[in-house]
Amino acid sequence: MHTIGQLLQNKGSHVETIDADATVFNALAIMADKEIGSLVVLQGEKPVGLFTERDYARNVILKGRTSKQTKVEEIMTARVVVVHLDQSIEECMAIMTDKRVRHLPVMQGDRLVGIISIGDLVKAIIEKQQFVIEQLVSYINS
Repeated sequence: MHTIGQLLQNKGSHVETIDADATVFNALAIMADKEIGSLVVLQGEKPVGLFTERDYARNVILKGRTSKQTKVEEIMTARVVVVHLDQSIEECMAIMTDKRVRHLPVMQGDRLVGIISIGDLVKAIIEKQQFVIEQLVSYINS
């Protein structure tokens, strides 16, 4: 598995989304129900942001807002870094490290086709390294 496209083939391409005008409370309910840390924010069919637990902690709780009164679009991360199917896992890990983000929506042209997390990338890198280790051990022992 070397590309994000290959990773999504194994992981699946379902993305949990929420409308930009939904309340933060609704977003948190979806995230709790699905046991996930982020939602892609849509305006119509177009991704316009990312809502994460970090957005909630920093922009609702610490600023004295209420989750039932605050709209997702008011606190979401609007400058979302996206990746594409042909990008490598290592390249995406470097992007996450450089941009200090934990989730990357995956686009194919203008269409949202998936999302990857730092956990997805770490798992893929570990699997790749484990395969190399097994091959080296097999070579040494033969």
